[in-house]
Amino acid sequence: MRTVICPGSFDPITLGHLDIITRSSALFDRVIVLVMTNYSKIGNYSFTSEERIEMIKRCISDLPNVEVDTYDGLLAEYAKQKGAVAIVKGLRAVSDFENEFQQALINKELNNEVDTVFVTTRAENMFLSSSVVKHICSLGADISNFVPPEVCEDITKRIRRGVEK
Repeated sequence: MRTVICPGSFDPITLGHLDIITRSSALFDRVIVLVMTNYSKIGNYSFTSEERIEMIKRCISDLPNVEVDTYDGLLAEYAKQKGAVAIVKGLRAVSDFENEFQQALINKELNNEVDTVFVTTRAENMFLSSSVVKHICSLGADISNFVPPEVCEDITKRIRRGVEK
């Protein structure tokens, strides 16, 4: 069984994330969507890890070979624990590649058994990021074209409530 990991902070999940997850599920036997902590974003999360996991689960309910987990250690170590053959990373633009390539080299050094697979986003998702979604939502714009319908209302309520404080 070929297991892969789709890591990210998913704060919140976007249609771009969901596209990469869905396409990975068609390519591999088992996909683990891994909610991780980005230590450069601590204090700036809009949703707890538990909330992000719950939202992702609602969005992937029709994908039987996809599961969600969380981990705060090294991604390479988690991949080893799960017997993953690859880490799947979505790329929006060439600018994403340099950082993702560096991470791929580090992960390979830490765990020689895991490769990194880069999946380019669809053109309609190239501009999408969780940060962009949160920003435009905080300014009152409709985000329904950017996030899965299963979580749109939750995201809108949380982000707008945070702005009103």
